[in-house]
Amino acid sequence: MSHFRRLLKLFLAPFAAIVLPAQEARLLPAEEWRLPAPTDGNSAVVWHGGRLLVFTSNGATPKVSYAGATGEDWETHEIRFTNLQDKTVWFEGAWVDPSGAILAWYHHEPWGMYEDSLLTAPSIGAAISEDGGRTFTDLGLILTSGDPLDDDSQNGYFTGGHGDFSVILDQERKFFYFLFTNYGGPTRRQGVVMARLAYGDRFEPAEKVRKYFDGEWEEPGLGGRATPVLPAGRSWRSKEPDSFWGPSVHWNTHLRRYVVLLNRTSGGPGWAQDGIYLAYVRDLADASSWTKPVKLLDVEDMPGPTEFYAQVIGLEREGSDTLAGRVARFFLHGRSKWEIEFRLTTTPTERDSLKPSPTDPATPQK
Repeated sequence: MSHFRRLLKLFLAPFAAIVLPAQEARLLPAEEWRLPAPTDGNSAVVWHGGRLLVFTSNGATPKVSYAGATGEDWETHEIRFTNLQDKTVWFEGAWVDPSGAILAWYHHEPWGMYEDSLLTAPSIGAAISEDGGRTFTDLGLILTSGDPLDDDSQNGYFTGGHGDFSVILDQERKFFYFLFTNYGGPTRRQGVVMARLAYGDRFEPAEKVRKYFDGEWEEPGLGGRATPVLPAGRSWRSKEPDSFWGPSVHWNTHLRRYVVLLNRTSGGPGWAQDGIYLAYVRDLADASSWTKPVKLLDVEDMPGPTEFYAQVIGLEREGSDTLAGRVARFFLHGRSKWEIEFRLTTTPTERDSLKPSPTDPATPQK
């Protein structure tokens, strides 16, 4: 864990490597780093008061870890809630407001929905901290599914709902964009979907979030419909769903584009991974600007077939899980054995040809 101190350094030692043509991202072996506490989701990373904060969640009480002055040691605390006692939450996104408050967004799973099943239906909520991340106040749910729940769902975890997400403020500071997974409803509406919240509504987000649907940002976050930017190929109702899920987004200062890391399951027990994929987005407001996902890491090269939650953490000043440059650290399930290098070597014409297919990753079922 002490190796994680590099995040606090403002330089990166040069390295020699063979550059492959027309390749926009690649992984390079590196000494292992681990996040300061166990995690089972995207882990939000922010800078607050000159210190690096990492939010980790694994189904129990979420934790916040503060980096020491040298980066050698971490101070970790369970997060206290003023009004979240009845919710099981994973903090998967965070942002530090100019006022000093920390806004965070959580994945919530209600338990005990069925007497004879552990199936649940996630939703997404917002919270705020005024004491540097030690205590949060719930601002309520902001993204819920309006589709009927399917208590015969066979994926092993979810009977529907919205979850497994990340959040980023756009470069124009107009909207917070939510990239998340829709696990229910008609198959054509399942997969990776989007919603957004106006910057001015950040402190009172209830009923202010709008989902992307049929080319517009007009559907309500609570119960509204959503059009996937990456549709599921086989329903999450199946024992063997085929879908991208759990997107993690960051702004890449080298590429001047948003980069999205994706899990993909394509069959097998426990949402077994097909691999980790990358997609690029020029304009979050334009869903047609997503590139077709390309595989970054094959399952054979992963620590295990059920390793999830790929994300990057930037190495430059103010680097985080939503801001990175040419070289960053690549994390998988809270562990990093790689650096990731981003290169922009394709021409604009070639990049334009990478628009996502409406039937990717496979032809959706009716």
